[in-house]
Amino acid sequence: MMYASILFALIYVFVLSAIGTAVIDIIFRFLGKRGYMGNLFPNVRGGIPRAVGIVPFIILSFYMLPGFNNLILIIGISALIDDVLGRKKSPFGIEWGQLSRGIGIFLVMIVGILEGLGVSAIFVALMVQPLNISDMQPGSACIVTIIMSVLTILAMLIIGSVPYAELPAVYTPLLILVVCLGYSPLDFSGKIMLGEVGNHTFGVALGLAYFVLGGLLGVLVFGFLTTALIAFVRRHNLRVFFRQKLRILDPTFGDYFMDVLTGGGLGDLLRKWFLSDKQYDVKNPILISLGFRRLLYNPYASYHRSYVPKNHIPRLGKGE
Repeated sequence: MMYASILFALIYVFVLSAIGTAVIDIIFRFLGKRGYMGNLFPNVRGGIPRAVGIVPFIILSFYMLPGFNNLILIIGISALIDDVLGRKKSPFGIEWGQLSRGIGIFLVMIVGILEGLGVSAIFVALMVQPLNISDMQPGSACIVTIIMSVLTILAMLIIGSVPYAELPAVYTPLLILVVCLGYSPLDFSGKIMLGEVGNHTFGVALGLAYFVLGGLLGVLVFGFLTTALIAFVRRHNLRVFFRQKLRILDPTFGDYFMDVLTGGGLGDLLRKWFLSDKQYDVKNPILISLGFRRLLYNPYASYHRSYVPKNHIPRLGKGE
């Protein structure tokens, strides 16, 4: 009887996610073309609704396990503020969006510890970073969420994860999977954007699914796999980014992994605090393969070294 109820609930959630996404898309487009949406309707390909991930956020806030939904609410609200305010500077020297996101991540850690997640809450909150980086091209965050949800379900079935909050362990990743499947068609076609509210929500939700899978070990192992998957999915875009923006002409997979793990505005802000205006050269082959060139790349440095492979031949017209 319980499993039948879960099945019907998941079907309802899928329909709700699909219809809700379509409705929000229509509303955002209608208002955006009339200039009422601000940062939520960026001028990309004629205008694309941003923060449509508010639909997965709302659904997961209601259907996540008790205690878990509090963490979804916290990160979703802080991320929505980030979406709305955009890149406006605050009096604290950082963007309002970065400040809101940072507060949200910190609160998820604190509340997660109070909810009984222990140290795992810290790493659950940090799942925001890789999912945020993954959401840089149509469908990339969704494909990562779908693949990792399926892998989590399979791992739970193989190791026999115990029920959590009186529900089967697979309920959490199944819920994430169904919500993402309902939302994703328009995202894959490039017609809508998750926004910070969407990718932050999926990041924390996946972290919670990993916790149900195997506690702290589950979060660490599957968090590592998620980061590696995102680096693989975005490797071509990241290669262009490294060559054109970071002057690293021979990036390794470790560089891609480190960019997903530590890139973005918050990562660069931490580099500014720790590295000041210094730029350290990395020459050790092992450290290079592990991505330390990206880890120590400081965009605020007064001088940047170009990493050019010995056999590199410059080609005109390639941005090199």
